[in-house]
Amino acid sequence: MNALTQSLAGLDLRAEIDRLRKEKNAVILAHYYQVPEIQDLADFVGDSLDLSRKAAETSADVIAFCGVRFMAEVAKILSPQKTVVLPDMAAGCSLEDSCPPEQFARFRAAHPDHIALTYINCSAAVKAHSDIIVTSSSAEKILSQIPMDQKIIFAPDKNLGAYFNRITGRDMLLWPGACIVHEAFSETELLKLKAQYPGAPVAAHPECPAYILDHADQVGSTRAILDFALSSPAQTIIVATEPHIIHQMEKAAPHKTFIGAPGADGNCNCNMCPYMAMNSIEKLYLALRDLSPRIEMDEATRLAAKRPLDRMLEMASATVGKGDLGQHPPSGD
Repeated sequence: MNALTQSLAGLDLRAEIDRLRKEKNAVILAHYYQVPEIQDLADFVGDSLDLSRKAAETSADVIAFCGVRFMAEVAKILSPQKTVVLPDMAAGCSLEDSCPPEQFARFRAAHPDHIALTYINCSAAVKAHSDIIVTSSSAEKILSQIPMDQKIIFAPDKNLGAYFNRITGRDMLLWPGACIVHEAFSETELLKLKAQYPGAPVAAHPECPAYILDHADQVGSTRAILDFALSSPAQTIIVATEPHIIHQMEKAAPHKTFIGAPGADGNCNCNMCPYMAMNSIEKLYLALRDLSPRIEMDEATRLAAKRPLDRMLEMASATVGKGDLGQHPPSGD
């Protein structure tokens, strides 16, 4: 990164990104887990699926997705005619990595009486092997429409699947994947923090292990956590998800105190997503300038991956696609 930063020395990167945004007719998307400087220059900040759906509604020719690879793939699935760039193609996801498509296909074949509910945090190839895609906000509504005697594989997040097993009474077969960010939270350190701030509610993402969720006052998606933080009368709130979401909380409610839940070392630094951190304002500038690296996908895979996404939207349209933070209207929209 030092060499990259030096090579761009003297450029006003924010001004250059604004220029390229107009010149390329681009829309810039940033997930809540991006660094504040990227969130602040994005057209939309939000959850991954929300962002892809919002971008599909624009007349932009280019989507620059500041997130991780599977998110940019979803944008391409929903907007095949648009050029989709990711500032760093190495920005993957531990959940995606935990579920290689070939292994998932074999696992499905070994359980032919099961349908596959697959969390959106997976590759397009795994989506193509799935029956219904779910998000953390849509899964419960979708499960309520599936007969209790229907056997289900839930992949790739074992913690998220276990959470929905608990609250729905299901016994889904869980793929053994996990998010390295949410697995890093420490129950011992969280209890110390709760003792330090008595009465402060805990808002947690359901990707966290049960020993964290057991202490949460609110469990929900990144957007649900944000909504809770802003609507709660509490003046101090403990947040158990990737801590960059706190930037949006502090912007919307500067009078409140938001504290990132700690890891084993007693701070939240170990809970910052290393994949999200691969993006930078310098790489975003280069991606817009060069329209590279691009997300490429063959049409057969795209259509196969789109089917379970469409099924989710049919079954739970009221729970997804809500809550984006629009900031700069994209050129041409």
